[in-house]
Amino acid sequence: MKIIKPKKLKKGDVIGVISPASSPSDLEKIEKGVKYLESLGYRVEVGNNVGKIHGYLAGTDEERLEDLHSMFKNKNVKAIFNVRGGYGSGRLLDKINFGLIKRNPKIFVGYSDITALQLAFLKKTGLVTFAGPMVAVDFSQDKVDPFMEENFWKIITTSKKIGKLNNPNEERFYTLTKGRGEGKLVGGNLALLISLMGTDYQPDFKDSVLLIEDIGEDPYRVDRMFYQLKYAKVFNKVKGIILGRFVDCYIKDKSQPSLSLNDVIADYLADLKVPVIYNVKHGHIKENLTIPWGLKTKVNTSRCFIEITESAVT
Repeated sequence: MKIIKPKKLKKGDVIGVISPASSPSDLEKIEKGVKYLESLGYRVEVGNNVGKIHGYLAGTDEERLEDLHSMFKNKNVKAIFNVRGGYGSGRLLDKINFGLIKRNPKIFVGYSDITALQLAFLKKTGLVTFAGPMVAVDFSQDKVDPFMEENFWKIITTSKKIGKLNNPNEERFYTLTKGRGEGKLVGGNLALLISLMGTDYQPDFKDSVLLIEDIGEDPYRVDRMFYQLKYAKVFNKVKGIILGRFVDCYIKDKSQPSLSLNDVIADYLADLKVPVIYNVKHGHIKENLTIPWGLKTKVNTSRCFIEITESAVT
């Protein structure tokens, strides 16, 4: 699949806001996020169905899909930002008009449950999307994290090569295996990635660099997801592995015997013949490094760097 890059965002452009997964418990967070975007000089158009609640979903499948399609159809909208993750994006995949998205490539931003949409877009259209800040999560804070903010806006507003990724405060990456690898960057939230395995929306792992993160999964659940990747021969196909943050993925009940998260990671990844790098500030954290899916990426664990060798936007 040929990669399609969206056009860079300029001040005064319209940002569309949609909620394809869950609604925030406090709808004022959406307003705060919108005000933040407007304060930077962007215009904002909120989807007609944003703020609706249907059980654990932000409206029915039809309502959430309608907002997704209408934002891609709308010629005035130059970027689409998601309200939050939660649950529900994966329910839309078999109803999406991928031809519409391919004909109208736009900046598309989110993470967590939004991973399902991003991987499906990449597989079906080649569109580069961004695992980055969300309106009612990261942009609704009283103080938006400066590291996340600077990194994010730089990636979507300039057509220069992204170059080497860096953690905040020059915090270093760590390596589990030695080596060098290069491939297209794929991945996202591990649980969502696993949910797409064996479907038409599963990424092409051949010659890729896999980046994964997660939240709230006990070590045994991470273990189960890793053995699925192993048995699907994903680890044999990739050119490198990047581990983002695994937040709250520790043993909750200390009275029960358990492997640690580090034990699980070492069991599956320590003997691989590809570079594995970890402690990358990406995931469910404030200092979230924005990751563009689909771009050529180098991983060098001998010299401990990750480099995206092209721009994400045109």
